Amino acid sequence: MDSAEYERRIAARFATFDQDGNGYISREDFSTAAAALCAEFGATARSEKGQALYIGAEAFWQGMAGIADRDGDQRITRDEFVGGAVKRLRDNPERFAEIARPFLHAAIDVAGADATVAPVDAGRALKALGVPEDVASAVAAALDADGDGRVSEQEVVTAFAQYFTVPE
Repeated sequence: MDSAEYERRIAARFATFDQDGNGYISREDFSTAAAALCAEFGATARSEKGQALYIGAEAFWQGMAGIADRDGDQRITRDEFVGGAVKRLRDNPERFAEIARPFLHAAIDVAGADATVAPVDAGRALKALGVPEDVASAVAAALDADGDGRVSEQEVVTAFAQYFTVPE
């Protein structure tokens, strides 16, 4: 895959993070994602699981801002995202995915049990984050890489890394 194609794929992922559609990624987008997951699974922001989710969202924001917010304005533009993500993904996609791990761990805890989540609940989580229903269902089913009927944190983290490196 050539550099231009790779950057195009990464740029297409920008909308996933821009929860409010205002053209940039900010801390509020990560808080919005946490709120959407809490609402979908009946967790309150003040509950232990809700607090972990918001803390994970903040850690994810800090990690993302650290690699992509070149001008330090606390907003990540599409160009900053493409530049930051492409650099990190070329270095090591799994390492890039690690910045999302605290949020993904907490999301699994909110949506599932015993550090895993059923594929149907993974689909609910994806829909809550704005993924179209047909895509969310297909992706959630595919997350269960080992076919055991549960989606583990490692399966989610691995899928997150792959999301940025495979075709649509």
